[in-house]
Amino acid sequence: MSNAGAKRVADSALAWLWLSAVVILLDQLSKHVISSHLALYQSVRVLPFFNLVLLHNTGAAWSFLAGASGWQRWFFVLLALAVSMAIIIWLARLPRTGQRWTAAALALVLGGALGNVIDRLWHGYVIDFIQVYYRHWYYPAFNVADSCITIGAVILVLEGLFHRRATGARGADGVN
Repeated sequence: MSNAGAKRVADSALAWLWLSAVVILLDQLSKHVISSHLALYQSVRVLPFFNLVLLHNTGAAWSFLAGASGWQRWFFVLLALAVSMAIIIWLARLPRTGQRWTAAALALVLGGALGNVIDRLWHGYVIDFIQVYYRHWYYPAFNVADSCITIGAVILVLEGLFHRRATGARGADGVN
């Protein structure tokens, strides 16, 4: 890489990739611990609204397409890799300073997406283990990667809404 190319990388938000690496590490470590200590479908009550439960999700969020014939594994791998590439390009074009919330949010989404891709490639399914409930209502189980994707997406939405207002960003026609 040339000095100019290295400087561009150093000046970009790619410096936030450490956060993606931490997300992947925490996600994979937590899945390994849960898989090592719980049998499939085994549930352990932690709090009156929170269980640890080992589930295998061949679908996407909320087990979307889990009952499909297997093609969904590769579809979700390719989709997540395409989104990951788009996020890396976005981070590369984003300045290192001035847009920290956007960079952190993108890094969270990237780490979460790649954490789940690792599961799909290694196991053929995503390991979910966090179960939140109230009385007889149960939210679909999820994992650390899913949590980071959600947190990152919420930050992106909030940053888009409030940063635009705070900076008085103008639309394409030059009007607020």
